[in-house]
Amino acid sequence: MYKGNYAFAIKVVKGQKMNDIIIPLIERLDKIESLIKKTTTSKSKLMTIRDVSEYSSMSQVSVRRAIQKGILKPFKDIGKKLFRKDDVDRWLNK
Repeated sequence: MYKGNYAFAIKVVKGQKMNDIIIPLIERLDKIESLIKKTTTSKSKLMTIRDVSEYSSMSQVSVRRAIQKGILKPFKDIGKKLFRKDDVDRWLNK
């Protein structure tokens, strides 16, 4: 059976049943889907200024000061400021 990455073409070898090809393909797609879900949920967590303040153990004033200085940049700047958790972690580790 062909094991190339992201292969969408299936060759049916003479005498081989379709299930022998489809079942491993479905299992592999399920594994890829679960990996994508894990990646997107951990990276897409958005935080408000209050969340950043509590997470970093800093006052909201200190967080706002970092925003004004351009050290911490919000993901969403208009209206309620939102921050990606990864960006906040990078800011705290500097």
